[in-house]
Formats: sequence, C-alpha cells, structure tokens
Amino acid sequence: MPIINIQMLEGRTPEQKEQLIKEVTDAVVRTTGARKEAVTIIINDMKKENYGHSGEVLK
Repeated sequence: MPIINIQMLEGRTPEQKEQLIKEVTDAVVRTTGARKEAVTIIINDMKKENYGHSGEVLK
C-alpha cells in the first residue's frame, strides 16, 4: 500500500490539489503496479514562516 506524503508551501487551490492527487496516484499505479485503491496521498501545507532555505526563513 503506497503512502505518498507531499509537503509544499500553502497557497494552492483545492482544484490544484485534486489534480495533483489524481496525477500522482496515476504515476504510482503506472510505475509500481499498485492498485489505484491502495494508493494514499497526504498533502501537508506549510506556512512560509515555518520553512527555511539556505539559512533564511521564507517571507
């Protein structure tokens, strides 16, 4: 049972997330042979102030 965890900065629309879930699920099914019903996708939206890159907090 593949479980895919996607972490990204907040700001995507529900429609964008829905499309992402569909396309990632299709890719997992295609590349691993897993059944679509067995694939779980978890999206974690992060606030910019909780994300740092190169020693700097995003603003």
